[in-house]
Amino acid sequence: MPSLSMRAKAEIQRPVSNIFILSSVLIALFLNGLPWEGIALALRPDFVALVMLYWCTHKPLRVGIGMSWAVGILADVSDASLFGQHALAYTVLAFGGVVLHRRLQMFDLRQQTIQVFGIFAATYAVYALVNWQVNGYVVWTYFLGCLTSTLLWMPLSIMFLAIRQKRADSNRT
Repeated sequence: MPSLSMRAKAEIQRPVSNIFILSSVLIALFLNGLPWEGIALALRPDFVALVMLYWCTHKPLRVGIGMSWAVGILADVSDASLFGQHALAYTVLAFGGVVLHRRLQMFDLRQQTIQVFGIFAATYAVYALVNWQVNGYVVWTYFLGCLTSTLLWMPLSIMFLAIRQKRADSNRT
């Protein structure tokens, strides 16, 4: 029976299909479209930003600024918000994710969460600046979503890595 360290070394990641990436983004768009009310609306994480940042940091050659902009346009249409608001914010998010993807890979998940907070803060700052330019004021409670998005980074990363893991024992019969 192999030891735990040997089993950990025997695990490899499956290549990620474009269908898996696309379906995770579509599920995130669906989750963003759920009807939130009251305090849940203020605490609502940006699921699309969370998923896009994950893919920009783990697959920067396949998911980057262009795809983030296109998904942002879809988010603007589905959210019926100011056209280009999400596209601009997701572009900033993707830039941060692509530029820092090597740095984030060096850290464990707890340390990544601290680094990811800065990227989410910049993304939510774009939302706040657009809202300030359009409405003349900043909704500060909107930044609570930045905290919940950051807190969901670790569970989302664990879930996606678990889906992508392929155990060596599963091939043996």
